[in-house]
Amino acid sequence: MGIPHKHAGTLLAYQAGLGPLAGVVFGHHGGLVSRPVLKRELRAAQAEHRASVQEAIDRVSQILPEINQGPGLPAWIEEVGAADPLAFDVLVRMVFSAVVDADRLDTAEHVHNEVRPDHPVKAGALIERYEQARRSKLAKRVPSPMDADRERVYEQALAAAEGPQGFYRLPAPTGIGKTYAAGAFGLNHARLHGLDRVIVAVPFMSVTGQNAKDYRGLLEVPGEKAVVLEHHSGIDLDAQAAAGNPWAKLASENWDAPFVVTTTVRLFESLFDNRPEAVRRLHRLAGSVIVLDEVQALPDRLLTPILSMLRTLTEHFGVTVLLASATQPTFFELSPLKNITAREVIADPAPLYKRLARVNYTWWTDPAPTPEELARQAARSPSVMVVCNTTTQAQKIHELVEQYRSDGTGPVLHLSTRMVARHREDTIDEITELNKAGHDVAVVATQLVEAGVDLDFAMVYRAYATAEAMQQAAGRCNRSGRLERGQVVIFELADGEGGQSGGGEFIYGGALGATRLYFGPGRARPDSPEAMDDYYRERFKATNAEGEGQEIQKARRDGDFPRVKELFKMIPEETVSVVAVPKRYSEEEPRIREILRLLRGGVPSRDLIRELRPYMASLPRYLVQGKAAEFAVPVVGDLYEWIGDYDETRGIEITDTRSYVF
Repeated sequence: MGIPHKHAGTLLAYQAGLGPLAGVVFGHHGGLVSRPVLKRELRAAQAEHRASVQEAIDRVSQILPEINQGPGLPAWIEEVGAADPLAFDVLVRMVFSAVVDADRLDTAEHVHNEVRPDHPVKAGALIERYEQARRSKLAKRVPSPMDADRERVYEQALAAAEGPQGFYRLPAPTGIGKTYAAGAFGLNHARLHGLDRVIVAVPFMSVTGQNAKDYRGLLEVPGEKAVVLEHHSGIDLDAQAAAGNPWAKLASENWDAPFVVTTTVRLFESLFDNRPEAVRRLHRLAGSVIVLDEVQALPDRLLTPILSMLRTLTEHFGVTVLLASATQPTFFELSPLKNITAREVIADPAPLYKRLARVNYTWWTDPAPTPEELARQAARSPSVMVVCNTTTQAQKIHELVEQYRSDGTGPVLHLSTRMVARHREDTIDEITELNKAGHDVAVVATQLVEAGVDLDFAMVYRAYATAEAMQQAAGRCNRSGRLERGQVVIFELADGEGGQSGGGEFIYGGALGATRLYFGPGRARPDSPEAMDDYYRERFKATNAEGEGQEIQKARRDGDFPRVKELFKMIPEETVSVVAVPKRYSEEEPRIREILRLLRGGVPSRDLIRELRPYMASLPRYLVQGKAAEFAVPVVGDLYEWIGDYDETRGIEITDTRSYVF
């Protein structure tokens, strides 16, 4: 047994008066523990481990005598902890993050000569590059009737960026250029306040690649150091790192970049985690702008801890939060933010929503169509997208539309997370080019197209869903405003597959009931801001958004870090990443096989993981460990190799009776 340096350091920190922060030292390899466990280990350091602990202290003090001269806990920290235990919870996490990151960087340098100095570029230094690239891109775009409104929204974002730090809201209709406006707000606000980075979090892993690609096009220069880091939640190496796996420790990210694109899952599960590799990036949040795109997708059951965490970050850690969405929830009526006023990027958005109402809504619910009737009618439209609630439903409808358009009237494409990222992105590019050229195209997709995907159709069919999901789908209809009105048809399937609404009740729960109160035949349109506010109030009551999450808050106040991690799950249905190489990319297969071999052999490299990401798709864990186990070969962590069939249009196909969502 080696010298227990962990116990020695923890005891020194405690004796120096650092109180609960002593747990940072104890957990820097295995994770933050609860207060009772920390007290037990401190007793052990002074009892059964006393001799070896003292030996460790004596040896180190010969080299660093100052370890015996602890500074004690500053008075202001004690005051904050007494006044707001939740703020102290975040402070412990931030300190833990900084210690873990320093330890991992030191290890990487010692073991692999991997020197990773701080990124030399700060976010504010990128503004001129961003503006120049944006002007160049706009000059090449086909003019749109919406261009003047897009420019006004962009200018308002620049003006709002001159304000003080805190909460901001960017409510604006879909297709108005929120991606450009949010990026410009973040960079300008960072320069004004001397902030280090902008962190953009999007709800779906499938969107990070598209957003990162857009921002790279605006911010990166060939031949110069990369400034945009894409980090999603596809591979979980944290469990292996917590178990002492050196590969996972070295391969994790620390967000040392001026511009980060990630998922809300990765962002918030890291904030509420206790494992070193999950938490090591959190200190990078201090002094940053966090852009939460499509914020309506945050889960109701976790709103209390999430909003509370965001408030603490803004009040104590120099963070500004921008909430961007076409369907802004009434978050500031919930208790964590009730006495806070968010600054509005667009002072009066109602006229903008009215002016940019570009579609008519039709309800096809009584009588409800069969899948065959829906597919047959959709197939007749030259420019059409069908958005389904589940991958199973999307697969079936796509097969039917293909049958009904077998006369060659135009391609029938598909989008879901069962396709690897490169396949999805290339399909989106293909659809975009067909849109621009005015060619016929039909697309059947899951709701991943409703966040940050710039597609434009004359007609959209959407399975009945929550109000914000229906409005987001409508944002892909007549997106450029070139038609007098696009047509959006809200349908419910009659065959009962996944529930009459095609999986709606299964996926959306009580939020769907609140939707039915306000939206539908004889009721409001999903693009009514007034009805949307009423809907959110009713929805948050129905889903008990105020009550849910209180157990997490109690565990945070009690300093029970493992319990917080156990309770905080952004996605109840866990997914894993699988690597597959479609035939269209067969020239890449030898390199992918080599990367998988290196990863299995224990080669620690973030770059190898990044190189694989274009060839990753998502599958539910229960399928990978059950029905599809013979086709999913473990690689490392939550990463698998897919050796089963891959459809060149729809990706991985598995009959899934539980109706997986994306």
